[in-house]
Amino acid sequence: MAAHQMSACELADAVNRAIGLITGRPGTTSERTVFRWLSGESRWPQARQRRALESVTGLPVTALGFVPRGKPTPAPARPKDPDMRRRRLFGAAASTAVAAVSLTWPAPARASRVGTSDVIRLRDGVERLLALDAERGGHGLEQAALAGAGEALRLQQQSATQRVRQRLYALAADFTATAAWSLIDAGRLDGAGRHLDRALALAGLAQDSEVVLQVWNLRAMLARQRGDFPEAVASAQAAQKTAITRRSPLHASLAHARAAVGLAHGGETRAALRCLDRAEDALAKADPTQPRSSWIVFYGPAELYSLTAIVRDVVGHPEQAEAASHRALAALPDTYRRNRAYTTARLALAQLHQGDVEQACATSGEVFTIMAGTPLPGRMRLLLGDFQRDLLAQAPAASAYAWMDRYRTEWSSS
Repeated sequence: MAAHQMSACELADAVNRAIGLITGRPGTTSERTVFRWLSGESRWPQARQRRALESVTGLPVTALGFVPRGKPTPAPARPKDPDMRRRRLFGAAASTAVAAVSLTWPAPARASRVGTSDVIRLRDGVERLLALDAERGGHGLEQAALAGAGEALRLQQQSATQRVRQRLYALAADFTATAAWSLIDAGRLDGAGRHLDRALALAGLAQDSEVVLQVWNLRAMLARQRGDFPEAVASAQAAQKTAITRRSPLHASLAHARAAVGLAHGGETRAALRCLDRAEDALAKADPTQPRSSWIVFYGPAELYSLTAIVRDVVGHPEQAEAASHRALAALPDTYRRNRAYTTARLALAQLHQGDVEQACATSGEVFTIMAGTPLPGRMRLLLGDFQRDLLAQAPAASAYAWMDRYRTEWSSS
C-alpha cells in the first residue's frame, strides 16, 4: 500500500474489482476489512479475496504477510533482495528482442470504472521497462514507453475518481519521461526535449512533485550531453526546488548530485564540490527501507559514487575519481549491467588521466565484456569516444593504435 500510495478504501475497491473479473460479481470487501488485515486481526482472507489480492499485487498472499489457518505467525522479516520483483518482471520480459521492445496493455475484461487495479497494471509496465533499462540500457524502449503513456491517457478519459485520474496522469508522465530517457541513452537528443516538455505538462496535471523532479533530472542530463552546462545547472536547481526534496532526503540528494555534475562541466569547481557534499549529507539521512518509486530505485550509494567520479575527473582530480569509481562498482547490484559498464568506462578515463595507459586500456576493454551480446547505448559509445580521443592525445601512438585495432571489431559489432 505504501509503495503504490493506496488508501485502505482504494485497496478494497481494487480487490472488489478483481473479484468481479474472477467470479463475474463484484466483491464486498470493505475498508474495515482492510484495516483488519493490516492489524493482523484477520490473518487469512477468504479464498476469493486471496485470489484477488494476488491478482492486484502480483504477489502470493503469504508474501503479503498472511498466514494459513492453523500455522504460527512467522516473525516479520525484510526480503533478502528488495530488487527481486524487478528481476522477476525483467525475467518475464527478457525474451523480448533487443532491437524492438513490445509491451502490451490488455484492456479490462469488461467496460467498468477505472480504479487502482488499472493503475497497478500500468505501474507494472513501467517496472518492466526499467528492468530492461537496468540490464542493457534504455535505447529501444521509446515506442513501448509511448504506448504505455497512451494507454494511461486513454483510461484517464473513462470514469474514475480524481485521485485515480491524477495517478494516471503521473503514469503518463512517467512513461513519457522513460521515452525521453530512451533517446538520451541512445544519444538521439533531438526528440528527447519534446518528450520531456510533454512529460512536464503531464506531471503538472498530476500535481505530482516527484514526477516533476524526475523530468528536471532528465532535462539536466540532456542539457549536459548537448554541452549546454548553464541549462544543465538550471534544470538541476529546478529539481532542487520541487516539493518532494523538502520531505525526502533521497530526492534532495539526487538533485544536488545532478547540479554538481553540471557545475563541474561548467568550470565551477568549488560550487560543484559543495553540491557533492550536500548530496552525501542528504543521502546519509535517507531511509533505505522506505518504499520508493520505480524510476528512482537506481539511486543510492553506488550511483552517488559514480556521479562523484564524474565530477572529480572533470575538475581535475583523477585519483579521487578512480577511488569513487571502484566504490561505485563494489556497491552496484549485479542486475545493473549497463551502469556497471558505464562506470567501468569512467574508471578507465580516470586511470588514463593519471597516465596509467596500460591499465586504462585493460579496464576499458572490460566494457565490451560486460555488455557482450547487447548493443552499446549511444551514450556509452560517446564516452568510449572520449576515451579514444584522450588516449590518442596522451599515450604513445603505438599504444593508442593497438587499442583501436583490438576493439574496432567489438565496437562495430555492438
